[in-house]
Amino acid sequence: MAGKRDYYEVLGVNKNATDEELKKAYRKLAKKYHPDANPDNKAEAEAKFKEVNEAYETLSDPQKRRMYDQFGPDGPQGFGGGAGGPFGGQGGYYSYSSSGFDGFGDFGDLGDIFSSFFGGGFGGRSSSKRQNGPRKGADLNLRMEITFEQAYLGVEKEVTVTRNEICDTCHGTGAKPGTTVTKCGVCHGTGQVTQVQNTILGQMQTTRTCSACHGTGEVIKEPCETCRGKGTVRKQPKIKVKIPAGINDGQTVVLRGEGEPGEKGGPKGDLYITISIRKHSIFTRNGNNVMCEVPITITQATLGAELEIPMVDGSKEYYRIPEGTQTGTRFTIRNRGFKSVNSSTIGDFVFTVIVQTPKRLSKEQRELLVQLAKTMNEQPPVKKRGFFG
Repeated sequence: MAGKRDYYEVLGVNKNATDEELKKAYRKLAKKYHPDANPDNKAEAEAKFKEVNEAYETLSDPQKRRMYDQFGPDGPQGFGGGAGGPFGGQGGYYSYSSSGFDGFGDFGDLGDIFSSFFGGGFGGRSSSKRQNGPRKGADLNLRMEITFEQAYLGVEKEVTVTRNEICDTCHGTGAKPGTTVTKCGVCHGTGQVTQVQNTILGQMQTTRTCSACHGTGEVIKEPCETCRGKGTVRKQPKIKVKIPAGINDGQTVVLRGEGEPGEKGGPKGDLYITISIRKHSIFTRNGNNVMCEVPITITQATLGAELEIPMVDGSKEYYRIPEGTQTGTRFTIRNRGFKSVNSSTIGDFVFTVIVQTPKRLSKEQRELLVQLAKTMNEQPPVKKRGFFG
């Protein structure tokens, strides 16, 4: 997948394009490359149509677009969802999927677009079939706050999600156990009723949602008592999520299949967890580097000293600063910063020494400093005319 074109380039828009500009570009290209509109070059048109479809599906979704802008078309390396993810199960993060060319009916506005282009359906597939076909469940969004140390080391957290789940009594059919769901006799399972009217301009055909089945194409004569015919019940399951070491503030962890259940056998939606990192009293972050200030005394700065530096993980590093170290001098401890989520690189630990001047001295300390000053032949600074004012 490394050869994928840039999605913005595919749609012919810039990276600041609005939703309306994206949709306009998509409609134009979808009409141009639809296989039914290119019978003499169907294979190439289908490939381009698939590319346009995939690009629009990603860029029209705010979450997916934000992640695409951050990681590109292939996503972060090594962090796909599903069993192959870094933590197994469905706990992949930073991954998003594209439906590809699974079928025109599985994608958002496609039916409406092609209905207007080709007079209601194409390739033998109608919009009513799309509406009654499998549909992916809705995605869920949460925010999670973690500490600076947890972001550095990684952590496993448990979140409570409020979502619909398949009813255990009817197994999602909505019908009372022992009964079945029947096809609607009014719309014959299409979910839509078509009417033809004669006008001065000729016959006009109108389509509306079937009022008998409310567009589902099915009728439940005896609803399940547990879910009352919905096929789902509201629950609050607890889900474990592993936050990778090195994650940054504002980044998102994606758990595939932990969103709302799909309809008509469609896949579950996904759970997006946006991470917020609590500020630390000592450490800050700059890229993958850990930054902090370390106070030292005048004698340590003058004579040099071995400092004990606290690390983010709770360990300590010993670092020797040279004689004559000035306040504001930076020192670096290699490979003690944040891990990169998408590669094997590790940042550094950078500390700045701040020389502290004592505010109170004992009599002995003052005498010693006076003697030191004499040996260094110190003189007060001379105020030159015009230098300070």
